[in-house]
Amino acid sequence: MSAKPDRTDGVTKPFPEWIGRRSEAQDLVTERLVRGFRAIFDPHLAPVDSEAAPLGFHWCLSPAIAGMAALGPDGHPAKNLHLPPVPQPRRMWAGGSIETFDVLRTGDLVRRVSTIVDITEKQGRSGSLCFVAVDHDYLTERGLAIRERHDIVYREAAKPGSAAPSTGGDKAAAAPVARSWAIETSPTLLFRYSAITFNGHRIHYDRPYATEVEGYPGLVVHGPLQATLLFNLAAAEGGRAPRRFEYRGLSPAFSGATLAVCAGGPGAENVFWTQGPDGQRHMEARATDA
Repeated sequence: MSAKPDRTDGVTKPFPEWIGRRSEAQDLVTERLVRGFRAIFDPHLAPVDSEAAPLGFHWCLSPAIAGMAALGPDGHPAKNLHLPPVPQPRRMWAGGSIETFDVLRTGDLVRRVSTIVDITEKQGRSGSLCFVAVDHDYLTERGLAIRERHDIVYREAAKPGSAAPSTGGDKAAAAPVARSWAIETSPTLLFRYSAITFNGHRIHYDRPYATEVEGYPGLVVHGPLQATLLFNLAAAEGGRAPRRFEYRGLSPAFSGATLAVCAGGPGAENVFWTQGPDGQRHMEARATDA
């Protein structure tokens, strides 16, 4: 039974008993997994040492694994014991941050320590929203390698005729671009990324489910797939992985449209974003060495 939520100015803090809950998982950085990751993203990866895993690879490690009978209708595990039982059924990757202290190397046994740090519920244009923030520490025998904040947003079920959910991604004014990568968001790309991250969410590979049940116009491009591309572009521009990389989703990107992965030009050297052919921004990011 959940404790009584706190309420402040229309914002609810549900499941207070979940704050501070920790869980741990371990996974191995294997040569095959690294090769598969490279096969998905090459040539859009920043250079790293020969024994190091590419940037963004950590999202392949320690996925939630459940048997077929334990999956919900969306393809996620129906009961994730490490996350609070929020009532909103639609889950999206809202954003987060990455601090890099060391690389992951082939052969590393990586321990991930996860802590729930915030849960917030409020009303949005599409109905009630629940935001869950989780901190992840990725540790190897050498010590802390990556510290990550993962922000998850849960939304109400799609209503007939409703528009695809957005977190503020209006068309941005034209900005100077120093460098860009053009990514073809084919269903095969989405399927391969779902496979390597063991992500069963059907919005990424099951078009009838994505369009008829969740109300999207097509297959949804993964949030961490976009973040991986932005993270690598930031590292390629800066000559190394940024010490801190922050990103947030603005609006969903859909399969079939060319995704531009952009690095800002003069005056916006540390700003990165993805956008569609119409100029709609889907994700924004900032890189710093502070």
